[in-house]
Amino acid sequence: MTTLTAHPLIAAAPDRTLNIASRLSAQADAAPDRPALIVPWRRNPAGSGPARWTFAELDQESNRIADGLRSVGIDRGVRTVVMIRPGLEFTGVIFALFKLGAVPILIDPGMGVARMIDCIETSEPEAFIGVPLAQVVRWFYRRRFLKLRSVVTVGRRFGWGGATLDEVRRGGSRRFQAAPTGPDDVAAILFTTGSTGPPKGVVYEHGMFDAQVRWIRSFYDMQPGEVDLPAFPLFALFSTAMGITCVIPEMDPSHPARCRPQKLVRDLLTYDVTTTFGSPAIWRRVGAFCISRGIRLPRLKRVLTAGAPIPWRVIEQWRRILPDDGDIHTPYGATESLPVTSIRGHELLEGGLIARARSGAGTCVGAPFPGIRVRIIRISDDPVPVWRDDLEVRAGEHGEIVVSGDVVTREYDHQPNATALHKIREGDRIWHRIGDVGYFDGDGRLWFCGRKAHRVPTREHCLFTIECEAIFNEHPEVFRTALVGVPVGSSGGVKRPVLVVEPLPGRYPHGRRRAEFTRELLELGGKDDRTRGIREVLYHRAFPVDIRHNAKIFREKLAAWAAERLS
Repeated sequence: MTTLTAHPLIAAAPDRTLNIASRLSAQADAAPDRPALIVPWRRNPAGSGPARWTFAELDQESNRIADGLRSVGIDRGVRTVVMIRPGLEFTGVIFALFKLGAVPILIDPGMGVARMIDCIETSEPEAFIGVPLAQVVRWFYRRRFLKLRSVVTVGRRFGWGGATLDEVRRGGSRRFQAAPTGPDDVAAILFTTGSTGPPKGVVYEHGMFDAQVRWIRSFYDMQPGEVDLPAFPLFALFSTAMGITCVIPEMDPSHPARCRPQKLVRDLLTYDVTTTFGSPAIWRRVGAFCISRGIRLPRLKRVLTAGAPIPWRVIEQWRRILPDDGDIHTPYGATESLPVTSIRGHELLEGGLIARARSGAGTCVGAPFPGIRVRIIRISDDPVPVWRDDLEVRAGEHGEIVVSGDVVTREYDHQPNATALHKIREGDRIWHRIGDVGYFDGDGRLWFCGRKAHRVPTREHCLFTIECEAIFNEHPEVFRTALVGVPVGSSGGVKRPVLVVEPLPGRYPHGRRRAEFTRELLELGGKDDRTRGIREVLYHRAFPVDIRHNAKIFREKLAAWAAERLS
């Protein structure tokens, strides 16, 4: 078990009235004229240059929106779906809802219409704020949202009624007193990506958001006056709460792997960006672009990336792109618990951890954040309602990762079965079962070995994806691999391990080369006890991946595909 005491800089906030939006107002008082939001791809209607709001303007605009929303029936506790493109309006509306004490519901539109509508229906919204396209979809499925009472359109309204955001804003006052919410009051519902099942609504409280801001700011030494380029929209809220200027990139957040690296690099250089967060899929493209053109980013102090293990080659690239005092960081966590651990690229490269990962040790995700407790328990697919000391495995042994702390959420929205399956109670403490397999090394660092749901139990071993795939990923023509299990008749859960390979572009094997490629892979696997029993190899042109990061492999889909190919 690893238990760490609270760091003095991130000690828990006192038990008092707490509204996360008060951090924005404090920044507006401290630096009213500092730019809060810059949108390079939109022109400023009031003058030359890109659209932007200062901290004072963002605070005042969110006040006006909050006051106006109250007049159309959106007030404290009202569950409100928000479907707006990242930018000024998105940030202003979210802070307005926080100030009201309303509950924004945030869903990735890239998950597809059917899944998105299921998520909205499950959350039982009473209000809907969205762009015209979102309103069209909402109107088409209107019979599934029986509690919906208020509709606000961001842009032109057509025949679906309600108000426009411009009307709401014009009717509101620049002075607004934030609702006296407490740390335990619900602040928002954020949906998981659904990479190992249907997306689940995660209940966030004001105290949890506040703790995240404090922990991230302190751990990464982020200072007011810095500049952030958040390639994941939600992080713009964290940065503005810290007094950091946010440059909103021109990209589709539902398809980060399709980003245009030249635009991101242009903004990183033009605005002297010091910090940025995004998917490994983004930094792989941007890193390759910079290396091919000899571009360095001299002001960029930190690149944060999460969502899936980042390839070691990408870490090496970014060490050449960043200044000497810059680094790439890989925080680890989940929608239900973020952040949990973090590790610097320098530590991975210089400490021999990359070499261990390449030989099948898993991915080192670093030591726990101060204030986070992490335990490793026996792997099980059954609920564990109450903590027992005999759940823990021996030091260094593989098991399921469970975490507890101020940033760990307590429940899923309207899903008691999921809550029962993923939460363990220990008195007043809640332990969240992340659903990942890992272990601690002798230096107290956590190693991630794969999703629990993706493990492949064979007759000889229980195989974990990240460990096994790393061995095959060493082949020079492999882009990535996925270990999946195909059921073996009625064998009580035993599966045949199958390796699915996505070759590098232009390297998809045909004819004789396919047999040679397979032989070379099996030779690699034959050097390790864990992978020696993997004898079946299939080739896939483009793996299905999650919609939020475009980096998590949908192994369930590949397993079904493999079973069909081998039947």
